[in-house]
Amino acid sequence: MSTVNTAHQFFATCPRGLETLLKDELIALGAQALDPTDGGVGFAGDLSLCYRANLESRMATRILWRVGKGPYASEEDIYKAAYALPWHSWFDVGRDFMVKVTASKSPLKSLEFVTLRIKDAVCDRFRVAVGSRPYIDTKEPDVRVHAYLTDRIYELFLDTSGAALFQRGLRRASVEAPLRENLAAGILKLSGWKPGVPLLDPMCGSGTFLLEAAMMALDIAPGSGRSFGFEKLKNFDAAAWQKIRQKALDRAKPVEFQKIYGSDADLRAVRVTRQNLQQAGLLDAVQLAKTDITDAVPPASEGVLVANPPYGIRIGEDEELAALYPKMGEALKRKFAGWNTYFLSNDMRLPKLMRLTPSKRTPLFNGPLECRLFEIKMVAGSNRKEKIGHE
Repeated sequence: MSTVNTAHQFFATCPRGLETLLKDELIALGAQALDPTDGGVGFAGDLSLCYRANLESRMATRILWRVGKGPYASEEDIYKAAYALPWHSWFDVGRDFMVKVTASKSPLKSLEFVTLRIKDAVCDRFRVAVGSRPYIDTKEPDVRVHAYLTDRIYELFLDTSGAALFQRGLRRASVEAPLRENLAAGILKLSGWKPGVPLLDPMCGSGTFLLEAAMMALDIAPGSGRSFGFEKLKNFDAAAWQKIRQKALDRAKPVEFQKIYGSDADLRAVRVTRQNLQQAGLLDAVQLAKTDITDAVPPASEGVLVANPPYGIRIGEDEELAALYPKMGEALKRKFAGWNTYFLSNDMRLPKLMRLTPSKRTPLFNGPLECRLFEIKMVAGSNRKEKIGHE
């Protein structure tokens, strides 16, 4: 099967706030007709572009292949539209599948009922075409069908990713609520950090920032250790995919220290981070230590500090945080002049309690949690008054 010049329509989803970065990535991969919207970017291209986007995108959550679009007024319209599509030519009857419906301003009463009608349409179409129907599996299906409804328009998609793309295929242990990998990669990009510049995460948790930074520094494609949904579709071109994947593997640099530093006050977090880096084969790229953020020493005269401090939702103790933030601010002013620091938090009081003024507040979402990425540039001399006050 040729993958040349067959323009398919795709939609790449991403955490809200990263759409522009995702668009830049897709442009670099050769995507056409880009259409950014809230929570993702529409684009056109051939199957090999779809394979590369799944393999290479650090920002995307899923790459969806659009197979149908049109107006609707009722559940029955959506059933007919789904029934009209040649599902049996896209996947085998032996593959189990699931349907997920999301909607914005849809007049339909029940999304559960719409989901059921789309399942019925797919199964009915298979019965007519091949005499039997595929099974449903809502946990780990071979094939995922997504539907998106606006107030008037439906869109139907086949998911080419399988498991969400932020699951990099690195077996992961985590402490408490982990940061999503694609959001961590986005924050590294938003910080302006470049490989070779010293990077410190002084509250490393399970090490997500460190893993993403190490993969960026070593030019490792984020999806090179996992499989994808497109491998289970009938139009899968195994030879083309093998070539694309091998090219990415050949490009990766040997693992050596990349001026990436991580620490945490919790020994368990440091151990989990070490384990995650080791399983990913990236331990040698990073230096780890057990240190409280208030005792952290900058590893260079300038660099980028990123942190996802615990917030009320995780710790449940607002008083603890209110006591910690001013100490963090003090430590930064005292020791980190010349560094650009970035804190992701859903606690809007953070800069005020740290007694520092952010130069930027970027709205981002970690799953459903609305957060801010606070950029605080530690300018040399900004701590003079503090010092006088303490003497």
